[in-house]
Amino acid sequence: MWLGVRGSHLQSLNNRGAYNIARTDREITADDVNAVVASARAIPISSDREILHVVPQGFSLDRQRGVQHPVGMEAALLEVEVHLITSSSTHLNNIMKTVAQAGFEVIEPVYGLLAAGELLVSPEEKELGCVLIDLGGQSISIGVYSEGAIKYSREIPIGSDFITRDLAVGLKTSIATAERIKVEHGIAHPGLLNGDADIECHGIDGRTPLRVKTSTMMGYILPRVEEIFSVVAEDLQNSTYADIVAPGGAILTGGGSLMRGTIEAAEQILGVTVRRGVPHPDLVQADEVWLSPAYSTALGLLHYSTSPRWGGIDTRSVARKRPLWMRRITGMIEELF
Repeated sequence: MWLGVRGSHLQSLNNRGAYNIARTDREITADDVNAVVASARAIPISSDREILHVVPQGFSLDRQRGVQHPVGMEAALLEVEVHLITSSSTHLNNIMKTVAQAGFEVIEPVYGLLAAGELLVSPEEKELGCVLIDLGGQSISIGVYSEGAIKYSREIPIGSDFITRDLAVGLKTSIATAERIKVEHGIAHPGLLNGDADIECHGIDGRTPLRVKTSTMMGYILPRVEEIFSVVAEDLQNSTYADIVAPGGAILTGGGSLMRGTIEAAEQILGVTVRRGVPHPDLVQADEVWLSPAYSTALGLLHYSTSPRWGGIDTRSVARKRPLWMRRITGMIEELF
């Protein structure tokens, strides 16, 4: 299985690599591409971290930028710009051990945001400039795309579960009840409040009946929603990529994006157009119920398993560096597809 990972233990940076082609024909091969990408991943990192992904952003041939597919072209100097994702080795190993103890064999850990991005963000949006925001329960994953590739990614340790907890504390009910009424009756923007209906639920003991008005519940939801998107906006400003995302806007996905009003709240706070990110039916063959933002990462991993490539670069070329047992399993699965 492909294991999707996320969380604040992930960190990212951009780097460059260069490789001199000394052959007389100077025609670039797949091995040359692998070599230049390997030079870009040769960065000093602490012993408790490991490189999870090396995502090529674009190549340069003899200092001429803007090449996406250099194989077959000619140059004396091949350069690449890459986006590196690093992970805490301890955190990653613990996750993989837990999954193994449940009876599953992990073929490869994959950053969920990258997998979802290949499924949700169109080539036009990647080229123009946009931001993918995956609003999960415990964290927000942010990915900025421009010139056809990911330029920036970040994990922010705040998510929609914080809204659920606020509701549970404010209404004095259980987490499960708070989650249910958030999904069924939650409103994240005041402009969508139509009337002030009573919502029936139970107290924290599961027995005491409660009647909560929609406006009361919204009073607990709105401050946290505003905080969530304000943190995203501030992070984009600090990253210097805020202006880049304006043309394509934001793609909002994840289970937290399903609450009514999240799109409107995001547009108001981020100041860009926002659409809900759902898998395109032409890319994924599944029942309608699975084509939901809540399953975007899972479907992205399935899509990645049949075509593991970032930005048109086939990452299977680095498989030779994996252990023999992992290469055999990967090869068997690829044959099935």
